[in-house]
Amino acid sequence: MPLKWMPLKWTDKPHLPKAEGRIEAIDLARGLAIGLMIISHAVSGLVGIRNVPDWGMVPIHFLTKFSSSLFILVFGIALAVAFLSHTQSDDWPKRRLKLWLRAVEVWFWYKALLIIEMLPFNTPSEIVDALLYGRFAIWVEILGFYAIALLWVPLILPLWARAPLWSRLASIGVLTALTVWLQSLTFGGNDILKALLVDHENHYTWGQISRAPMILVGLLIGEALLRCYFEPAARRRLVLTLLGLGALMIAGFYGLAVASGDVHAAMLAVAKNVGKHPPGLEFMLFSLGGALVLLAAALAGGTKAAKALMPLTIVGSNALMAFIFHIVMIFLVLRFLWEGQGMYSYPQALGVGGLLILGAAGWIWLTRWMAKYR
Repeated sequence: MPLKWMPLKWTDKPHLPKAEGRIEAIDLARGLAIGLMIISHAVSGLVGIRNVPDWGMVPIHFLTKFSSSLFILVFGIALAVAFLSHTQSDDWPKRRLKLWLRAVEVWFWYKALLIIEMLPFNTPSEIVDALLYGRFAIWVEILGFYAIALLWVPLILPLWARAPLWSRLASIGVLTALTVWLQSLTFGGNDILKALLVDHENHYTWGQISRAPMILVGLLIGEALLRCYFEPAARRRLVLTLLGLGALMIAGFYGLAVASGDVHAAMLAVAKNVGKHPPGLEFMLFSLGGALVLLAAALAGGTKAAKALMPLTIVGSNALMAFIFHIVMIFLVLRFLWEGQGMYSYPQALGVGGLLILGAAGWIWLTRWMAKYR
């Protein structure tokens, strides 16, 4: 469906334009995040981080760290574009219910894929323990994060739409400070609860409070995108702003690396996920900075870039299906059925990752084509 510019009347609240159809640049940005994630998962799932050569950790695996931050940013952006302008309309309860039903769908696939991930090397009792939130897996935990986030984000969207800019920015700062404080607490020894809220060093999961600031930043960018995307001059200013902020954050990371006395060691630490769970300053400066740069590039390229990189755009247009496809292929087919863990070299795993991106795009396209004839 082509994009249409539909300005709201001055009496409508919030005063946001509505976009009918998809903004392909958002799909491309999401596709870039998923593509980097698939490459990272193919390497870590088939080769293992300990077996990656140094030239693979830096720069290749190092650059995949843009993925998680870009994914969360685009999550917030997509919510703003698709739902924020409807929060004061009569059909908002129906749209809110749609988000909650999506949460149920994501949660179901999170648990199903958790079984697939753990099946090759875990006992049934360990898998059941993970299903009941007694422990966490690794590669599928991002779905668990989104399933929970889709429960609370719809509750705050109407408040966010009415809130002035200063209070929105203040809420991001407050949540960031709250995260730092909560991470210093023991939660009475309840490590699972701490992991779900603010991350835990012994669990590879994503805290709702610790990642909430990135969702809110995504909401801000999404609203700005609605106001700027259809005006070339304003769109260029938005792109340059995102690019500048991203470059400053990356420069901040390298500044800290230089101050530490060993830049390569700092880069290698990020490549090995040091500072990812719970989020640390150096990791987040690099990951979020790179995410903003990639987002700016996708928005600058617009429809032309989306068409030129069509497989990534298709993957980004159905993130859940792409996620399901690559987890099933890596962990059920290659690791479990073909017993392929440790059988691939690093270059081969990179090749598998690239093929999985194309395979996911092909599967999404095929299912859509088949749906036309049902």
